[in-house]
Amino acid sequence: MKTTKYKRFEDLEDKYFGKEGTPERNEYEFDLKMELIGEKIKELRIQNNMTQSQLGELIGVKRSQISKLEHGNHSASVSTIIKVFQALKARVKLRIETDDNPEFAF
Repeated sequence: MKTTKYKRFEDLEDKYFGKEGTPERNEYEFDLKMELIGEKIKELRIQNNMTQSQLGELIGVKRSQISKLEHGNHSASVSTIIKVFQALKARVKLRIETDDNPEFAF
């Protein structure tokens, strides 16, 4: 059996999720970011001694929406995600990069 030695984690990502810029890789990276956002929401909610229901009531959504966010479901709008972090007293920064404008943040 032939084994391949990868020098970088990125090499494994390229092999299993496609090269950077491909639709498959973009989907993988988006899902990963949403999962990390969900973990942070849960962590902050627990630090603030809040239930999912309490957080949902605070921002005007159902508990199930908070649960979906915490589990990395990517159907939430950016405005909902921002409301959640604001309710949890966290600062939110959004950074957008394009080819012609390397960085736009607010």
